[in-house]
Amino acid sequence: MGILDIVPAGVVTGDNMRKLFAYAREHNFAIPAINCTSTSTINAALEAARDINSPIIIQFSNGGAAYIAGKGLSNKNQEASIIGAVAGAQYIRAVAKAYGIPVVIHSDHCAKKLLPWFDGMLAADEEYFKAHGEPLFSSHMLDLSEEPKEENIEICLKYLKRMAPIGCLLEMEIGITGGEEDGVNNEGVDNAALYTQPEDIWDIYKAFSEVTDLFSIAAGFGNVHGVYAPGNVRLHPELLGKHQAYVKEQLGDKCDIPKPVFFVFHGGSGSNEDEIKTAVENGVVKMNVDTDTQWAYWDGLKNYYEGKKDYLQTQVGNPDGPGKPNKKYYDPRVFIREAEKSMATRVQQACKDLGNVNTL
Repeated sequence: MGILDIVPAGVVTGDNMRKLFAYAREHNFAIPAINCTSTSTINAALEAARDINSPIIIQFSNGGAAYIAGKGLSNKNQEASIIGAVAGAQYIRAVAKAYGIPVVIHSDHCAKKLLPWFDGMLAADEEYFKAHGEPLFSSHMLDLSEEPKEENIEICLKYLKRMAPIGCLLEMEIGITGGEEDGVNNEGVDNAALYTQPEDIWDIYKAFSEVTDLFSIAAGFGNVHGVYAPGNVRLHPELLGKHQAYVKEQLGDKCDIPKPVFFVFHGGSGSNEDEIKTAVENGVVKMNVDTDTQWAYWDGLKNYYEGKKDYLQTQVGNPDGPGKPNKKYYDPRVFIREAEKSMATRVQQACKDLGNVNTL
C-alpha cells in the first residue's frame, strides 16, 4: 500500500494531512518543505516530486509571500504578505492535482510581531472552509520560540482552538533555530537555547492534544538556518528519540505507538545524511529546505548564462553572424527554465535524503 491508497492527489488537509504524516512516521521517511517565492519555484518543486513519485510540502515565508504579491506593494500591516501567501496557495490549488501527487500548503516561521500575517491567512482559511469544507492552507507555523514557554503555549493554544474545527494543522517551535533567515537573526543566541528539553515537549503535547492531534513540533536540537563550514554546526537529532520516549512514558497505556510526536526539522540545509537519517528515525516527518534550493535555482541560471554568454550580450549579433537574432536565448521561458531544472534536481536530492522516493 502506498500513499495514494490512503490520500488523494492534490492538496491535502485535515484527516488526509494526519494520514500523510502518520504514514511517513510509520514508514520512516520525511517530506521536504520547500520555501517558494514564485510560481516558477512552486512548479520546480511540484515537478521534482512528481518525477520521483513523492508527496511534497510547499511553504511560504513572510518575506517570500510578500515577494509573490510584488515588491512594489507596501507591506504595511502585513498586507502584501497576506495577499502573496493567499495567492500562492490559490495557485497551488489550481495546479496541484494535475501533478498527480499529494501536496501540503504551509506557511513558515511567524514570529509574534508577524501575527497580523497569521490572522490574515487564517481568515482566508475560514472563508475557504465555508465554501469548500476545508481550509485554503494545509497548515501554518507559529514561531514564538523567543517568548517564554508559557506564553508560547498560550498563544499557540488560542490559534489551535480556532484551527482545529476547520482541519488546519499547527506547527509550533520550541527552542530557537540559530543562524539567520528571512530577516530573523539568531546568530548570537545562547547555545543552550538551541536544545529543547523533553519536559517542554511533554508540556506542549499534553496541552495541545486536549484540543486536537493536528499539530507538529519543531524542537531545537542544535539546528541552524543557512549552510556553514563543517564543524560549525553541532546537531543532536538523537535527542528527538529521548523526547519521544519521555512523551510515551507520560502517556502510559494511552499510547500504543513508539513515536507519538510529529517532529519537524528546521535548519536542514547542509545537514549530512547520518544526521537526517537519525532525525527521521526519531519521528521527523517534515524537513525545511530553503538555502540549498535557493542556491540550486541560481546555479542553473548562472550555468546557462556562462554557457550562452556570447548570445546574451545584444539583441542581434552573435558568433553565428552579426545579423543573427538572440531572442531564443534571452527569452525568460528559456533561462528561467534552466533555473527550475536545477532547483528540481536539488529538491529530488532532498527527497532521497529523507527516504521519500516512490512512496506513492
